[in-house]
Amino acid sequence: MKIIACYKIVPYEQSIGIAQDGSLNFDKAELMIGQYDLNAIEAGAQLVEKCGGELTALTVGSQEVENSKMRKGVLSRGPANCVTVCDPGLKDADSATTSAALAEAIKSRGEFDLVICGEGSSDIYAQQVGVQLGERLGLPCINGVTEITAGEGCINVQRNADGETETLCIKLPAVISVASGINVTRVPSMKDILAAGKKPFAALTGADVALPGERYTETVSVLAPQHAARPCKIFTGDSEETLSAFAAAVNAELK
Repeated sequence: MKIIACYKIVPYEQSIGIAQDGSLNFDKAELMIGQYDLNAIEAGAQLVEKCGGELTALTVGSQEVENSKMRKGVLSRGPANCVTVCDPGLKDADSATTSAALAEAIKSRGEFDLVICGEGSSDIYAQQVGVQLGERLGLPCINGVTEITAGEGCINVQRNADGETETLCIKLPAVISVASGINVTRVPSMKDILAAGKKPFAALTGADVALPGERYTETVSVLAPQHAARPCKIFTGDSEETLSAFAAAVNAELK
C-alpha cells in the first residue's frame, strides 16, 4: 500500500511574541510539526507496519519546509521518504491554496492508494484542507476517522457521529482526515533519528508543480486577544451580612 501523509510546519505557540498593539511577532518563534499532523503520520506508519507498503511524508510551504531538523523529525516517525514543496507564494497560504499545492504535488508522485491528513492544522485549525484535497483529486474523502483497517482494495474506517459509531468501507484510492484521538504518536529513539538522516527526500519548488496563481483569501490582520483585568474580592467570615454581600457581588458580576 502506497500511503502519503500530509503535514504542516507551524510556529511553536509559546515562542510567538506579542507586540503592544496586539500583533504577533514570529521572528524568534521556534518551529514544530503540527500536533494533529503527527497523528496522520502515525496512522500511516501503523498501516504500513501491519500491511506492508511505503509511507511518504508530504508538506508544502515557504522556507520553513527546508528546515532539516523538521524533516528529520518527520522521517524518524516512520515515513520511508519525504517530499517538500517550497515556494514564496505559499507563505501564509489559505486552505484553498494549500490543498491545490498538495494536490499537484501528489499528482506528480504517480500512483498512490491513500492520503492521510490530520483533522486540522495546529495554527489555523480550519479543518478544510483534507476535504478540499479529496475534491481536487476527485477521490472519496472521509474526515473524523478514529480507526482504520485495511481491506482488499479498500479500507474500513470508523468515526464518531453524534454519539454513534459509524463504520464505512471506502474504495481506494481515497483521502481521509484522522481525529486526534486515533492514536498515541510515537517518540523517536536515537536510532530512529540517526536513521532519518539517511532516508531519501525530494525538495521541490513551485516550478516543479503547478501552483495556483490566485489567492482566494487575504489575511488582513492577526491580533492576540486583549487581556482583561480579573477582579478579586475576598469575603471573610460566615455571618449573614458577609454571605449577603458575597451573593450581591456575584449577581453584580453576572449582570
